[in-house]
Amino acid sequence: METGRCSLFQFHAESAAGQCSPHISQSPGIIVIVAAPLVLIILSHIISLTYLPSRPVRRTLSFSLGAASIAVSARQLPPPHHNHSTLAPCAGPFSAMLCLPCRKRIVLPISASSPPRPHADYKRRRAPMLLFVFAVLLGAAVVYAYKAEAALSAPWIPTAAARLFAQRPLPPPLDDTFLSSPRYTLPLRTRGRDIVDANGTRFKLASVNWYGASDELFVPGGLDVRHRDDIAATIRAMGFNSVRLPYSDELVVANPVIMPHLLSANRDLVGGRALDVLAAVVEALTARGVAVVVNNHITSAAWCCGADPCDAGWANDHLPAMLCRVRQTEEDWIRHWEEVMARFVNNSLVVGADLRNEVRGVWGTMTWDRWATAAERAGNRLLKMNPDWLVIVGGTESQNDLSGVGRRPVVLDVPDRVVYSAHVYSWSGWGSMGGRYAKRTYPSFVQAMRKNWAYLVEGGVAPVWVGEFGAPGRPGQGDANYWQNLLRYLKAVDADFGYWAINPRKPKDNEEETYSLLEDDWDTPVLDYRMKDMTELIRAGRR
Repeated sequence: METGRCSLFQFHAESAAGQCSPHISQSPGIIVIVAAPLVLIILSHIISLTYLPSRPVRRTLSFSLGAASIAVSARQLPPPHHNHSTLAPCAGPFSAMLCLPCRKRIVLPISASSPPRPHADYKRRRAPMLLFVFAVLLGAAVVYAYKAEAALSAPWIPTAAARLFAQRPLPPPLDDTFLSSPRYTLPLRTRGRDIVDANGTRFKLASVNWYGASDELFVPGGLDVRHRDDIAATIRAMGFNSVRLPYSDELVVANPVIMPHLLSANRDLVGGRALDVLAAVVEALTARGVAVVVNNHITSAAWCCGADPCDAGWANDHLPAMLCRVRQTEEDWIRHWEEVMARFVNNSLVVGADLRNEVRGVWGTMTWDRWATAAERAGNRLLKMNPDWLVIVGGTESQNDLSGVGRRPVVLDVPDRVVYSAHVYSWSGWGSMGGRYAKRTYPSFVQAMRKNWAYLVEGGVAPVWVGEFGAPGRPGQGDANYWQNLLRYLKAVDADFGYWAINPRKPKDNEEETYSLLEDDWDTPVLDYRMKDMTELIRAGRR
């Protein structure tokens, strides 16, 4: 997981679940307008001194050294050796503008040891003026950027349709969208752009993320508030037919006993280890007919995703040992997958393995070829355990970029098992010519989607699951713009999706999850613009 709701200066990797204040005072803009040029003007004064002769010559401003006098033009004067009353307007950073009246022949004392330099005065006068112009332009750019960010953070007013949706009961789920329905015959496979069942009937992943097992406490959220069976029933009642369930490699390595207070609403699990609790949550979901996609989210148990290179990929043994708290090779990563999935070999509603969350490198150093090769090795090992599983492969660049699939697809030993995955957030697209998705027009947004992943769907090449996207319950204008563009496009292409997230709280510090679709009771759905659009998306293009 991993924000367009924050200002440019407040952006950080964890802001996906935080929210900057939508009420931004405009008074700092005045400070920027005034202060930035003034600061640079002062700098121009300082820099202009570097064009003056050495200090002994400058002392002729206040007393005479008894040197010879010569007649020169003011435009050819070396830095001032004259009396203040003679050429006062010609000194200082604005001399280029103020010295026109001074262009006359005058007689000034200058040091005999420092002969006049014809171009020194011109250089001295030009530098401060250029710096002044630069200061004005820089100040204008800063003010423009600040105002643009403030506009993106301004509160968004929900539409009349969204307000009406919030006043009505949540529509009942469509039972025939769940794999437990007689409509479907397992196993699943891929055909062109779709995931289909054994008879060729399309199954659209309409998923929600339920996180926690990948974080520091090693346990899916909410088990201290409500029984897992009841949470699973609520997820189904909201219309989601599948859950993306993340875990960390550290959970597999340590497999600690979960602290009892984290399981206070699930007393039968007290004393159990992390893998046992994860398996119990999976069983609760599938017992309700909710399909599960297991996701390897991060190496070290923590909120994902920060700048730690140890968690940027599936293996980190190429890094210094002292750098990584949890060190693993590619083989370790695959073995962890085998240990997790061995518990679910006989559970037909555990339908897939999302191999790794948001693979990335520094400045694009994680190549698609390298990741695709590793994904093939892991996928083939898992398919030896159960050839019916779907193998889900995310894009590089934090799961934004699947452009390499066109020339180098992932090919597994069992055909028709590869599903690709993309993540799309309001801050995605930063650093590109079009900018973040929070500020893009719909045509610009669609162009980016087609370049990154949607060409696979629109061209009928392969399924793409948008496994993470989300927005806050109280969005700014930028969040709302991103959301409206994304949901409009997902409905247009009838995409498989996975919303981040169901959790009302982050695990470690019990911090509010502003993207949540549930209230703190883990029972009451948040009926707002997001659930309205996802309810429509679930029902879109049924075939």
